[in-house]
Amino acid sequence: MKITVIGLGKLGSCHAAVLAYKGHDVIGVDLNVQYVNDINEGRAPVIEPSLQSLVDQCSHRLRATSDAAEAVKQSSVTFVIVPTPSEESGRFSMKYALEAAKDIGLGLKNNPNYHIVVMSSTVMPGDVESKFIPALESASGKTLGKDFGVCYNPEFIALGNVVKNMLYPDMVLIGESDKKAGDIIQQIYEGSVENKPYFARMNIINAELTKISVNTYVTTKISYANMIGHVCSKLPNSDASVVLNAVGRDSRIGIKYLRAGLSFGGPCFPRDNIAFTKLAEDIGVNPILAKATDLANAYNTEFISTLIYEKLPKGAKSIGLLGLSYKANTPVIDVSPSIALARSLLSKGLKVYAFDPLAMENSKKEIPDLIYMPDIESTVQNADIVVIGTGYEEFKTIKTEHLKQGACIIDCCGILDQREWNNKIISLGVK
Repeated sequence: MKITVIGLGKLGSCHAAVLAYKGHDVIGVDLNVQYVNDINEGRAPVIEPSLQSLVDQCSHRLRATSDAAEAVKQSSVTFVIVPTPSEESGRFSMKYALEAAKDIGLGLKNNPNYHIVVMSSTVMPGDVESKFIPALESASGKTLGKDFGVCYNPEFIALGNVVKNMLYPDMVLIGESDKKAGDIIQQIYEGSVENKPYFARMNIINAELTKISVNTYVTTKISYANMIGHVCSKLPNSDASVVLNAVGRDSRIGIKYLRAGLSFGGPCFPRDNIAFTKLAEDIGVNPILAKATDLANAYNTEFISTLIYEKLPKGAKSIGLLGLSYKANTPVIDVSPSIALARSLLSKGLKVYAFDPLAMENSKKEIPDLIYMPDIESTVQNADIVVIGTGYEEFKTIKTEHLKQGACIIDCCGILDQREWNNKIISLGVK
């Protein structure tokens, strides 16, 4: 099948590559000329594990252009994966999606065949039907249901694992304007994934609400686990990892995301929670739990910062921070909990030596007051306390001989084996 993917950023480039890898002829579209050139010259336009390997294997079925209308004209399905940045109110902006709709409409006007337009960006519930579809009909002069179909099909992925998450999804969410459109999108996924996910098919507004509801629930679960960590850090002989491991074995709860650690962050979780709050308030509902989750998330950063400060030897002021990106294997620092922790530590008058394998340049622009180090060893050697803020595999290579005399490690990600470190490692949520 000939498929167009509009938007070649962190998600779009991976989506285009996966579809091409699975045998589709894919045209990627982006206004960023460098992204277009990268794809056409066989380079991954963004840093993401396995993406370059896919591009190498499917370059004969993957090309890119800046002409969205022409790409749509030549294809049967168009996936729209453009930014929907948060507005000041907390709602998601449809600015770029509506600009894309105009170009897609021009392509539809000159495409005599039935075409499916798939919105994959996160949007506010109701926006596809009230804004996006009317924009498509206006620009194309065609009618939904007769000349084209629309689906809402967001991805549930995490940066650093995008390709894996796309190949092995837990669920494929499809909000459909009609059964024909939904059937075709499900067929594309059945031929693209490498597992047998649950296909959740529903109307469009239910799918829009499902997307932000999933993330809002996960953030609540993370904040709950961190609350248990706070309690255990003050309660003699208690260990949050032991408690939460048992709690998560209850089938009503589940083990995923149930670990005491840093606050949630990244480009999705925080803003989805805020958007859900705004949606509820706009329709006269008080989203008490979503608001509490945000308050708990902010409190968690200060709690951990204070814990670190209290663990410092008398007169010591040096912290080694390993990891600045919001999660491992990505340079993205959007709402990074590690960056938030660094700011809090700096506000206490501490010197923070920092290293990240991928996010150093982005971090220098965001928080220049850190002392940036060239590698793991030099970061550790300068620190009275070493804090692991992002769970990179590389950080497992730390040796006890790298530490300053009397220094310890606070492992916020649970990546080190405590048995190997004796009393040198402090886990969050242990008293």
